[in-house]
Amino acid sequence: MSSAHPHQDQDSAPACPGPDPQPRAPTSFEVPTGAVDTHAHVIGLPPYYPFVAARSYTPPEAKPAKYLEMLDAIGMTYGVLIQVSVHGTDDRLMRETLRANQQRLRGISVLPLGLPASDYDKAASSGVVGLRLNVLYGGGIGYQDLDEFEALARDMNWHLQFLLDVRELPDLAPRLSRLKVPFIIDHMGHFPATLGGQTPGFQTLIGLVRDGGWVKLSGAYRLAEAPPYSETIPLARALAEAAPGRCVWGSDWPHVAHWSSIINVGDLLDTLAMWVPDETLRNRILVDNPQRLYGFRASSDGVNDKVMRS
Repeated sequence: MSSAHPHQDQDSAPACPGPDPQPRAPTSFEVPTGAVDTHAHVIGLPPYYPFVAARSYTPPEAKPAKYLEMLDAIGMTYGVLIQVSVHGTDDRLMRETLRANQQRLRGISVLPLGLPASDYDKAASSGVVGLRLNVLYGGGIGYQDLDEFEALARDMNWHLQFLLDVRELPDLAPRLSRLKVPFIIDHMGHFPATLGGQTPGFQTLIGLVRDGGWVKLSGAYRLAEAPPYSETIPLARALAEAAPGRCVWGSDWPHVAHWSSIINVGDLLDTLAMWVPDETLRNRILVDNPQRLYGFRASSDGVNDKVMRS
């Protein structure tokens, strides 16, 4: 399993490679119309888009046009951009990309508390639908103000997204289970698949998603060494069985903080077919669930039908 390097200063954070320059569609199934890639990043370069000093990697540029080309190559209709940790709370590039593609993209931002209400409104109008709390890789916002971020998300009709190692969950789960907004856990809990599904943290994750939480079936290459990432199959299947209506898929393009190989999204989609061989359930994970969570689905009166959990 690849793992994040320790936080390093700006001069020593190691460079990581970019994605495969020739993304391909899966070979094992046809991506359905309306499918959503729920996890990707766009990355600018300093000095115009500065990198935070306290980061664990230095990525190459990931241009919005390249991301859209990737979506087209794999057959995805929609995409969700996640504010990348190396840009900290400077989400200008992400929002610029959202505004230029309002029908096709949504965004999850990393925003500080205490901004003027108009700043949060501007984020929402650009296509931001949630906030990310991230304790891995540097440049993120942690859990110390979780109650305040929950209140902000409730006011904005947003959800909360957590990047964490599942081994942290037993301590954090009581707080998450009390949230009055939807929440989602990145990358199946982001832990070594060799630990197995009976590890306490993963069992806690199963309980959280069974009780109403969401989870991203993503990041296989962060949990296992090489395609087809077969060690992850029982983990993904357990999550899909626990919450078939609250699992979504993400490419994690451009695959930052990973040094051992170049990732092709087609391989990750072929792994999804191994995780979820049933086409009906797989289409639910690719289309129905994410359209509902991220506001792509329009109700009969034309208003986006965003999911809320009281």
